[in-house]
Amino acid sequence: MNNKIALIGNPNVGKSTIFNTLTGKNEHTGNWPGKTVGNAVSNYTYNNKKYIIYDLPGTYSLISHSKEEEIARNFICSKDYDIALVVCDAVCLERNLNLVLQILEITSNVIVCVNLMDEARKKKITIDLDKLSDILKVPVVGTSARSNIGINNLLKTIENFKPNNERLDIKYDMVIENAIKMINVDFSKLNKRWLSIKLLDDDKNIIDSLKEITGEEFKYNNIDAARKYLTHNNINDLKDEIGKTMISKAEEIAKEVVTFEDENYTKKDRRLDKILTNKYTGIPIMLISLLIIFWITITGANYPSKILYDFLFKIEDILYNFLTYINLPNFLVELLIHGVYRVTAWVVSVMLPPMAIFFPLFALLEDYGVLPRIAFNLDKLFKKCNACGKQALTMCMGFGCNAAGVTGARIIDSKRERLIAIITNNFVPCNGRFPTIISIITMFFIGLSCSLGGSILSALILTIIILFGIIMTFIVSKVLSKTLLKGMPSSFALELPPYRKPQFFKVIIRSIYEKTLKILLRAISVAAPAGLLIWLFSNIDINGISILNHLTSALDPFGKAIGLDGTILMGFILGFPANEIVIPIILMGYLGSSTMSDFNNLTELKNILITNGWTIKTAICTIIFSLMHFPCSTTVLTIKKETNSYKWAIISILIPTIIGITLCFVISNILNFFI
Repeated sequence: MNNKIALIGNPNVGKSTIFNTLTGKNEHTGNWPGKTVGNAVSNYTYNNKKYIIYDLPGTYSLISHSKEEEIARNFICSKDYDIALVVCDAVCLERNLNLVLQILEITSNVIVCVNLMDEARKKKITIDLDKLSDILKVPVVGTSARSNIGINNLLKTIENFKPNNERLDIKYDMVIENAIKMINVDFSKLNKRWLSIKLLDDDKNIIDSLKEITGEEFKYNNIDAARKYLTHNNINDLKDEIGKTMISKAEEIAKEVVTFEDENYTKKDRRLDKILTNKYTGIPIMLISLLIIFWITITGANYPSKILYDFLFKIEDILYNFLTYINLPNFLVELLIHGVYRVTAWVVSVMLPPMAIFFPLFALLEDYGVLPRIAFNLDKLFKKCNACGKQALTMCMGFGCNAAGVTGARIIDSKRERLIAIITNNFVPCNGRFPTIISIITMFFIGLSCSLGGSILSALILTIIILFGIIMTFIVSKVLSKTLLKGMPSSFALELPPYRKPQFFKVIIRSIYEKTLKILLRAISVAAPAGLLIWLFSNIDINGISILNHLTSALDPFGKAIGLDGTILMGFILGFPANEIVIPIILMGYLGSSTMSDFNNLTELKNILITNGWTIKTAICTIIFSLMHFPCSTTVLTIKKETNSYKWAIISILIPTIIGITLCFVISNILNFFI
């Protein structure tokens, strides 16, 4: 028999780290709230017993203000588990106990895991775990999951767990207690006292959900009389009264079990926050940080890219000679080597070095706790656009992958604001577009030199481009909120997690494995068939002209009208499966009358582009169109899945594409006066 474990806790307490440690999985973790927006399910075996573990979305409460809170609450209410493993943050236990108390009202099958004990020790915070266990009447285990400390004790506690029939007694105001006793509830699957409270509060959301998730109708009576009794005794907001009691109880318990040797343990964090979240210094520091990351990426990627290119194209010669030696038909050799392999090798040599630098740097900022501060700084701007401040978090996710940003929009409760976040997520460039933008900047704005000034200028240009994408996110969000998606912004609580020293090597390895390599493999899987297709388009003639030339010629007038050309447009169209292959397709279009020609570095690539009519204007318009055009196929499919509507998927394609075409047309005509 499998033992089912529901892993639940506040956002940013290390749930996913514990999940990964127990199961050996690599679910993405980070030092900011909103990382887990759906259930991750896996299993592990301990002492020949098999356990299934569900990593529920982070939630502050079971009252359900957002989609992720509703997912977590419904799962806990379903009781389709044997143990609720509630993870708390040792540094701020009092706040976390609020959720523990709410869960204990539903079930006593609870184990409390007080995580981040190492962080608490650094801040000279001591927690009496045995006393906490006695008060809560459930097992309590201390862990430092990131360092694998306490995990074995947690495994043993889970293995030996036996439900305690003695429950923690949470007493409310006498009037509320009398009202609870007045209600008679006939329902076998949940604690009747807790259900009576929800009925008193007239929580239709949870009542409807309970009927759906349990499949059982429940009967009750005297509810109207109990509600009148509350009103008669001046209890007009039951939820508020219940909340006050929970907070007071959590505070009482925390005072008994938590000792602060240094009452000013948060002083350093607050001092940093005064700088990083200050309305005058916060955003400038954010932009400078991006500038530094981009500079390091651009400067550091040149040499490894050249070395990787040389290595891969030496292998090409070996493969070509081998296939020729075994008498493979010549057209098949050309297709496989000059079509499939050459495009794939180019994608690897151009994409891998910048990604291997950028993503670890970005991950270190995330692990330290900087990204939530960025969201905080942008919160007011999103509210002015009648959008939700949580959109800043989904936008940050979009830097890694726009599809992930779309999925992350689940953390936004309002459907209207969630749609705004989904539609505008494509305005920040994902990892697939970074190599294209960086390559063009390097070729046309650095001057292909390795000077410090040139690399700083390139990084500055890239930062300006990113900033422009963010500004467009604000503008389009505002327009959508006034037209298709009218409404006022909702309120929400954004937690600022404590600053934590990043686990340097773990973060780098994780970012390379989870982002760089996975994304590279996806790009290769798309680049290989794309290379085959483009080679066929380049080598199959109709009336003496290749199919590719027919297509690019048809698009050429429109392309030139917006500062591009037909080949560039065809590159973006055929690059719909993945943005990573746009440049290889463009090169195949320019040089693919038979095959894509060799080039040893960005200097040769620039010469190829210039020979085919590229100017500074072309480079600028291509960057703008790369920033603002239709999302990749993966993102579009994700939008369809998340919205359950083709309408919003089509709108998400049309809006950035129309804006991109319009901007390119305007910029092209302005530049005609200067170039």
